[in-house]
Amino acid sequence: MPKYIIEREIPNAGQLSATDLQQISQKSCSILQDMGPKIQWLESYVTANKVYCVYIAPDEQTIKTHAERGEFPANSIAEIKTMIDPTTAENS
Repeated sequence: MPKYIIEREIPNAGQLSATDLQQISQKSCSILQDMGPKIQWLESYVTANKVYCVYIAPDEQTIKTHAERGEFPANSIAEIKTMIDPTTAENS
């Protein structure tokens, strides 16, 4: 199943409290549970004004549906084609 990275523009995201982040996470998990097992949230990265989320989903529309139900912005959705890290530079 494809993996996606979602960019969410959220002003002052980096200043959200632990309680705020917990509530957002709970809301997201509740919606994901209702949507079924085909969409999975893997992790998110919070920066000053954006949140980057990694999801596994059958298609981009499923990601959009989750965002709409949760009233989360999904300013950009991109399918991840491959991953690289420092070990990619090594000869096999």
